[in-house]
Amino acid sequence: MCAIRDAFQQISIAFNIGQPPLQALKHEMTLSMTAFARRERSTPWGDLTWELRSINHRYLEISPRLPEDIRRLEPRIRELLSGQISRGRVDCNLRFQPKDTELADVDEEVVRRLIGLAGKMADMAPALQPLRIIDVLHWPGVIKATEIDPEGLEQEVLDSLRQALEELMGHRRREGNRLSEIILERLAEAETLISKVREILPVVVEAYRKRLEQRLGELRNEVDPTRLEQELVLFLHKSDVQEELDRLMLHIDEVRRALDEPKPVGRRLDFLMQELHREANTLGSKSIDAGLSAASVDLKVMIEQMREQTQNIE
Repeated sequence: MCAIRDAFQQISIAFNIGQPPLQALKHEMTLSMTAFARRERSTPWGDLTWELRSINHRYLEISPRLPEDIRRLEPRIRELLSGQISRGRVDCNLRFQPKDTELADVDEEVVRRLIGLAGKMADMAPALQPLRIIDVLHWPGVIKATEIDPEGLEQEVLDSLRQALEELMGHRRREGNRLSEIILERLAEAETLISKVREILPVVVEAYRKRLEQRLGELRNEVDPTRLEQELVLFLHKSDVQEELDRLMLHIDEVRRALDEPKPVGRRLDFLMQELHREANTLGSKSIDAGLSAASVDLKVMIEQMREQTQNIE
């Protein structure tokens, strides 16, 4: 009996009340992978419209859709995007609407030749429908295309892309900050729960000790007391969850540090969520009390909520 009581005392000493939860830090660097931006620009040659859409993805994947005349800019467009974004799928679509051509831009020589050719066709086949004005205007070469300065248009394309990218990054920063706030709230809740577990552990251990002593008194004449004491001491040591609680706190601190770093941390956060979930699982498997089991379940719910948010962090 004395050996069992000493073992309980040693374990109870290890279950100290933890430090109070840390105050949430202000984070400005976390980026979300989900965002949208649209930018329009009028040029002397027509209207440009950029649409950028980014979603979560394991790696960086850029998918540009460009007009044929501007496709040669694709390497520079990819370079601009990859210089700002390191993770996520980015769809970037560019539409170019040339300026409407006025009637003064009609090529009169082509029209005369077309009308003459239509007249010959009418003599050869009187049943054919006469040539309509709209048919003439749609004929290739009738409308003079506005002369485009390729270098000037390309510069306008890149400048408008930079503006759209700036807008996209603003959305990613704002949503990333909100994701950080949600994760920090869950971390604070998890810390509070861990502190409560530390507080009730001595009570749980003492109650369990009394139950075992009572049961031992009933079985004292039926089994070898020394063997029973050894088994009970071994069981109590296996039920010690202090190490799991300490590692949970260490992982929580590491998540905070990751959120405060000015670089992509999404993969690191994914790993930390896995570690947190593993420790919470172990805490539940070692539980000797319904309250500890409930705390383990609550912790896993909080960790899952955080994991869902980290899936959108760059």
